[in-house]
Amino acid sequence: MHCWGLLPMNDQAEALRNMVKMRMGQDTARPTRIVTITSGKGGVGKSNFSLNFAISLQRLGKKVLVFDADIGMANIDVLMGVTSAYHLYHLFKQDKTIWDIIQIGPSGVHFIAGGSGFQDLLELSSEQLDWFSEQIGKLQGEYDYILFDTGAGLSKETVKFISAAEETIVVTTPEPTAITDAYALVKMVKSMGINAAFKLIINRATDRKEGIQTADKINLVARRFLQAELPTLGVILDDPNVTKAVKRQTPFTVAYPVSDASRGIEEIARRYLEMSIPEQTTAAGVRGFIHKMFRLSR
Repeated sequence: MHCWGLLPMNDQAEALRNMVKMRMGQDTARPTRIVTITSGKGGVGKSNFSLNFAISLQRLGKKVLVFDADIGMANIDVLMGVTSAYHLYHLFKQDKTIWDIIQIGPSGVHFIAGGSGFQDLLELSSEQLDWFSEQIGKLQGEYDYILFDTGAGLSKETVKFISAAEETIVVTTPEPTAITDAYALVKMVKSMGINAAFKLIINRATDRKEGIQTADKINLVARRFLQAELPTLGVILDDPNVTKAVKRQTPFTVAYPVSDASRGIEEIARRYLEMSIPEQTTAAGVRGFIHKMFRLSR
């Protein structure tokens, strides 16, 4: 097992480059699935879910990259207790390559730290767009899943991610305001004519019954008024160990691997892989995502 999370930044980038070189000449035609993770409101545990979901997928043998795309509240690196030297800003300015800004956290999870970078998408010059496209395109076939942890609510940036991704996971809780905002997000996306494939996560449920009832409630209204299906990926129970892990700046699946929340995430990761039929992943992958993002940005 690689202990890349303990390497200095320059060594991490070199290790990533070497990984790619070793793969040259090998079959890199693996489909790369682009997934947006979002929520109708803040404070529902979306970023914590994104990080621990990525770790769980990796433990199941998948290669995963997490983009912290939350412009206002980027905090993936904080949840891991990792200081990020580089983020998308350095890529846009052509100071660093994509391999330089990818960092490695606990359990070997690969991530790109957030910042103002995604907001700059709307202001890139043609030269910067070409550079960005070329660099991001290099991720094609290197990862099984690329997860974009977006900001809460329906900002114009989040709309772009939902529109360009192959599917969107909506995280909510049983709280009435969270349920209302999650439904409002789906309704707004549908009203814009965006044919998004949604999946639902119920976080911080008192028990499994409450979680299932919450999911059923959202699905009932979505079917009746939006003619939309929101398959439920799973329920994560309210667990005090999550708060403890946040204070320790360690992912809860690492700090408390047998906690209720960790078991819930693992079950969700397994269910997700069962639901993600390989032929449903388009060959376009990263390049198709880039094309849609920039088409929507112009």
